[in-house]
Amino acid sequence: MSTTVASLARRIAARLRSLPSHDAATLHRLRRQLSKEVAGEAPEIITATAMRLLELSDVPGVKMTAFALVGNHAAALGELDASKLERLGNGLASWGDVDMFGCLLAGRAWRSGSIADSVVRRWASSSDRWWRRAALVSTVPLNVRSQGGRGDTRRTLSICRLLVHDRDDTVVKGLSWALRELAVRDPRAVQGFVEEQALLLAPRVIREVNNKLTTGLKNPRTSKPKTKGRPRAVSVRRLAE
Repeated sequence: MSTTVASLARRIAARLRSLPSHDAATLHRLRRQLSKEVAGEAPEIITATAMRLLELSDVPGVKMTAFALVGNHAAALGELDASKLERLGNGLASWGDVDMFGCLLAGRAWRSGSIADSVVRRWASSSDRWWRRAALVSTVPLNVRSQGGRGDTRRTLSICRLLVHDRDDTVVKGLSWALRELAVRDPRAVQGFVEEQALLLAPRVIREVNNKLTTGLKNPRTSKPKTKGRPRAVSVRRLAE
């Protein structure tokens, strides 16, 4: 397996390096193409290749590509556990990486029961702000219909409650995002949570969540008006919130 993994990782890294541009759209197209090409590979090959790619920190877009390889391979995703996830997430240090990790890997694994609630709670208690944000972002796939979520008030609020005191900007924005996505599914529970925690929540969270509850938009003054229907749910491709 090691030869296959090393060869596959080298080929993917070479294609990343040879891209004419490393903007988000170009990287996304390549990730989709790669996922189709490796769809028939065994899950252990996919996960090992992703791990190998993560060692190549000098390759543009390599971390998100590694996450996408696993997240878009059903069998590899189904075999994730806490140990594998934390190895994949080692060194998280940017909005985009954390949000893809949470939406494409951790949140789906949590939703399917591959990792326990205690694992995500541990991330929420981390001294590393990116792992705290990852815990919040992992609630998004529980609730967003386009990501397969059916709504999970209990687990979402259990993580949000652990981070109401946090004032790190990345975490505050993650908390707002988590609550706004749950608000689409269970507005009454979110309204009750905001009222209960009003003295502890950051003003930004209260403002954005109340806007979502009352108008359907995070920032109604700066958002384009919708003529009908609810706002579109956050997708995996919307990596920064």
